Amino acid sequence: QVQLVESGGGLVQAGGSLRLSCAASKSIFRLSVMGWYRQAPGNERELVADIGRYGSTNYADSVKGRFTISRDNAKNTVYLQMNSLKTEDTAVYYCNEKWSGNDYWGQGTQVTVSS
Repeated sequence: QVQLVESGGGLVQAGGSLRLSCAASKSIFRLSVMGWYRQAPGNERELVADIGRYGSTNYADSVKGRFTISRDNAKNTVYLQMNSLKTEDTAVYYCNEKWSGNDYWGQGTQVTVSS
C-alpha cells in the first residue's frame, strides 16, 4: 500500500512563501507521476501542478510563475514551493501519486493565506 505524507502547510500572510513536502513510502516513486491538488471550501479539487518521471512539469494557469514543483527520487519526495501567495490560494493541498493506472492520495495539509 502506498502512503503519502504531506507536511509544510500553515498560515502565512499574502505575499509570503511556503514549501510543501510529500514523502512517499514505496520505491515506485521514481516511476510515478507526482502531483499537488487543492480543494477550497465549496470548490472541487483541482490540479495545482504535476511532475513526470523525467521531470516534465505542468501548472495550473493560476499558479504559473509563482509555484514550483520538484522531486527528489533519492528521497521519494515531491515538493511544492509556493511564492507570492494570495488569499485565493487558501485550500487543503493534497499530494497525489499516479502509477500503473492507480491514484494514491495523501491526507492533505491546510494552507491559509491571510490578507
